[in-house]
Amino acid sequence: MSTASTGWSFVTTDSLEKVYTDGDPRPLDRSIPQSLFLGETGSVQVAFRPPLDGRSPDLRPIVFELTGDSSRFATLHTVELVPCTTMAYPGLHDDRYDREAPGLYPDLLRPAVDGEVMPLFGWWRAVWVDLRVDDAADAGVHRLTITARTADGDPLFEDTVEFEVFPYELPPLDIVNTHWFHCDGLAHYYDVPVYSEEHWNAIDNFLGRAAEMGATSVLTPVWTPPLDTARGTTRTPVQLLDISYSAGRYSFGFDKLGRWLELCRKHGLAQVEIAHFFTQWGAEATPAIYVEEDGQVVHKFGWHVAATDPAYRELLEQLVPELRKFLAAQWSGDVIYHVSDEPHGEKALATYEAARAVITDLLSGCTIVDALSDFAFYQNGVVPVPVVATNAIGPFLDAKIDDLWVYYCVSQQRDVSNRFIGLPSLRNRVLGHQLFAFDVSGFLHWGFNFYNSVGSRSHVDPFQDTCAGGGFPAGDPFIVYPGPNGQPLDSIRFKVFAAAMRDHRAMQALRDVAGKDAVMRIIDTDGAGGSLRFDAYSYDPNHYRRTREQINRLVVAAWSGSGAGPS
Repeated sequence: MSTASTGWSFVTTDSLEKVYTDGDPRPLDRSIPQSLFLGETGSVQVAFRPPLDGRSPDLRPIVFELTGDSSRFATLHTVELVPCTTMAYPGLHDDRYDREAPGLYPDLLRPAVDGEVMPLFGWWRAVWVDLRVDDAADAGVHRLTITARTADGDPLFEDTVEFEVFPYELPPLDIVNTHWFHCDGLAHYYDVPVYSEEHWNAIDNFLGRAAEMGATSVLTPVWTPPLDTARGTTRTPVQLLDISYSAGRYSFGFDKLGRWLELCRKHGLAQVEIAHFFTQWGAEATPAIYVEEDGQVVHKFGWHVAATDPAYRELLEQLVPELRKFLAAQWSGDVIYHVSDEPHGEKALATYEAARAVITDLLSGCTIVDALSDFAFYQNGVVPVPVVATNAIGPFLDAKIDDLWVYYCVSQQRDVSNRFIGLPSLRNRVLGHQLFAFDVSGFLHWGFNFYNSVGSRSHVDPFQDTCAGGGFPAGDPFIVYPGPNGQPLDSIRFKVFAAAMRDHRAMQALRDVAGKDAVMRIIDTDGAGGSLRFDAYSYDPNHYRRTREQINRLVVAAWSGSGAGPS
């Protein structure tokens, strides 16, 4: 810890440290180099605390500045505290959380306007520094100097960090990484009509950040997704399809869906994930679908219509072929379909099978996946591509499933990786290692930007409520915050998750030049003499920096030796 003669304390640390107000931060281990490929982001933090000597504090911000030629590739953000009321469920989580009690904890990243940052008198806070180089002409060693001074210009701190940027790009992520995108939250937070130009602007910006985080797909609201909606209630309609009904026939308008697909193309997404055909947790009812009849828009399907109602099958028989035809003509990537989310138990197995029978012939040849934790659904053949909860993965791994996906959410609180605010960042970062080690084909998360309470009974201000009204662990519902003018603001968790996906891409690169075993020799450890598992992994944050450096150096040696670079 560096304590200036002024009494201020400063500590440079890495991106896997969370700077809590009441704990001395872990210093950056400078024995581990920091290397990057083109288009990657490297990050450090500077934690700081004002003097504790009893003098009256200067009530003005201090000023941080990034200097040197490399500063043109760097950005500065403040790390903001956010309110967290629920950290985990008592008795259901392990003892390796950073924080379990409600409180104000670091998560939100805001651009530091003019470098000004207001101290927390008597407590630690931090700034976050990113460096990214996109052009091979700018590759090489980058030294970035970070300074801090008082409002009067008196120096408080100076440090220089070094990044080495290689003149190569990593291969694209070769697994599906899909996140549920919630259009209703954007409309409500920004107080704009659904699919107005202001709403489309926000959708565009948020899709771009999803792609920047490593997402390859997002949930597409062809109809309002029947997800996180309390029984008998509705969420704000965000249906992309225009549907009308007259003289016994349905007609469909695909203009808004076409615009959505164009944005997905713009941001380089490789897949689209179609909203579920039936309600969550058992597929008992139909999604909320709105249809124009006799000049009036009516709520024709929803909780009030059973999944097996012939009227719904009548709609699907006309809709699905038209939808598939449109997607085949307008979308060159993959399309992922769902029946129902998270079915569990014998009763749900029966209702799920019945619902699946309503749609399965219309989706012949399509990819159908569903999130579950009950092995019986796979064993009975009703879910051929399971998306398995990470805390229920054992039997699925034993079955050696070729096309296995995983997910985590609110219930994955004990031992496994997750991205709750109360967890150490390494439990977010390790996911990249796990997905690669176990040949996982896809990852799904339900909450990219869910700004509602549990069951969508009300809307929340995500700056005041990170727990969906207190029902979910802090950070589970969203990983970005809604910033000014429809622009998303990143979180610490966003940055670390993105790094995990880039780790996976680096592992792909090493696998392609040296084989998977070469990667496994580096990453296959639980930190205690055993092998890497979904519920056992290294708790040393520097392990993730060291392994990434080892992988980077081996990849660059192979690419530079061949003279060909990545294929």
